[in-house]
Amino acid sequence: MYTENQSVIFLILLDYWASPFGMRARIALREKGVKFECREENLRDKSPLLLQMNPVHKKIPVLIHNGKPVCESMNVVQYIDEVWSGKNSILPSDPYQRAQARFWIDFIDTKVYEPADKIWSTTGEVQETAKKDFIEALKILEAELGDKPYFGGDNFGFVDIAMTGYYSWFEPFEKCANFSIESECPTLMASAKRCLQRESVVNSIPNPDELFALALKLMKEYGV
Repeated sequence: MYTENQSVIFLILLDYWASPFGMRARIALREKGVKFECREENLRDKSPLLLQMNPVHKKIPVLIHNGKPVCESMNVVQYIDEVWSGKNSILPSDPYQRAQARFWIDFIDTKVYEPADKIWSTTGEVQETAKKDFIEALKILEAELGDKPYFGGDNFGFVDIAMTGYYSWFEPFEKCANFSIESECPTLMASAKRCLQRESVVNSIPNPDELFALALKLMKEYGV
């Protein structure tokens, strides 16, 4: 779905169109202006290439650079930033700020991911608890954001890329669980909208209606 042509393919991204983690890699590559081939994976019937390139976790995204795999989404983003360092720095240059950014990435992938997953895959009391936990995590992130336009300050950076995959799912989450994120976290939503308008992001994420349709399909399959 997201493919950029080049005469010689040396950079391949194994991906899945709706994955917030795959979106991170796509955004980082486009922030750097790097050409790549995106190969769509069927996560229920994973390709031999994916199993070969990520035999430990067997997950996307996997960035294959000159035949060598780089796995785990934010590890991929950091690799992209270091290899193509001449344009649009993603990680802060200051060691303390880099450490802080990694701290918030860990927070996002633990405290945001689990309730976010339950928002569309559960109902009733479990879903209500998930919504509460999700909003609480977002409020902590909103406090960290403060009055800055991005988590990276004036620049779209590492933590912003981590969150943008989730931002793309905010509208489907609200529709699935009948709640409002913006009313609870208006400052965070302002930053989210700013991120979603970036050219690298627009070209890397699906339409929210497509994500909502997928969520409804999966909910039906799971009997939710």
